[in-house]
Amino acid sequence: MDKRILIIEDEAAIREILTAPLQAQGYIVTGAADGLEGINAYHDGKFDLILLDIMLPKIDGYTVCEMIRRESDIPIIMLTALDSEQAQIKGFDTLADDYITKPFSIRLVLKRVEALLRRTASETENPDGEIRYRDLTLSETERRVTVSGKEVTLTHLEFEILLLFLKNKGRVFSRDDLLNLVWGYNFAGYEKGVNFHIMNLRKKLKADYIETVRGVGYRIAKEDQKQP
Repeated sequence: MDKRILIIEDEAAIREILTAPLQAQGYIVTGAADGLEGINAYHDGKFDLILLDIMLPKIDGYTVCEMIRRESDIPIIMLTALDSEQAQIKGFDTLADDYITKPFSIRLVLKRVEALLRRTASETENPDGEIRYRDLTLSETERRVTVSGKEVTLTHLEFEILLLFLKNKGRVFSRDDLLNLVWGYNFAGYEKGVNFHIMNLRKKLKADYIETVRGVGYRIAKEDQKQP
């Protein structure tokens, strides 16, 4: 079945620039010109992924993301000209899965879309039980994480990062490793995006499960391994 993508972007030229190559890849694309139209389009159709601008008329992209997240964990990629660290952190705080700054290359957008859709498809096709680590429990089948019995809401990317660490306790993953294994691609300069996701994951878990191995990368230590 063809994947359906909703583009919520107020600039008609950008919608057109995105629509043509996505359609050429076989995606069914719907466009919306403001936040309110985007919310209505989301409710009217069944989509597999949303490309969401931040600076939108009527309802801004952050609010649109928050509204959709109350109902669904559909993959959301934010598109924005705001490239400050604070803007990216706010985007991830609203539970967006990925963040692309303008101007962007179409190749980059296509790779991000492909990787995120491939990852979310594998989530439903290959469930694999429950993993426990200290006060944390991750259910791959239910896509659910709890810490001390309290559920923690994670984005698709955050869940996949945590799952990778928990399945490979003690192994150190560099930023390049994470880009290739979790994101499914590696573009120069996106290492900062890895840092943001690790930072947000630590903040949500409210515990130091993920260690930084200076100059190398990140890991979750084996349970019998002393913490540094």
